Amino acid sequence: MDTPSYAPRTRRIPIALPISSGTQWLVGTLLFSALLYYFIGIDQGATSIFGNDMHIHEFVHDARHLLGFPCH
Repeated sequence: MDTPSYAPRTRRIPIALPISSGTQWLVGTLLFSALLYYFIGIDQGATSIFGNDMHIHEFVHDARHLLGFPCH
């Protein structure tokens, strides 16, 4: 018998692409920044996602004015 003229099959191994530590820090920083922006820049008390509570608004009140966000 002759040798086959085709190449033997090679087993394909999936390539693992792990999320690097830098990507995790980037996602964490973006999430933290978005939360910080909400609490300082958007949360008005009356439109708060935490009900009609003004504690967060009053806690960051001076920071809002320092950063130039209108408040009242």
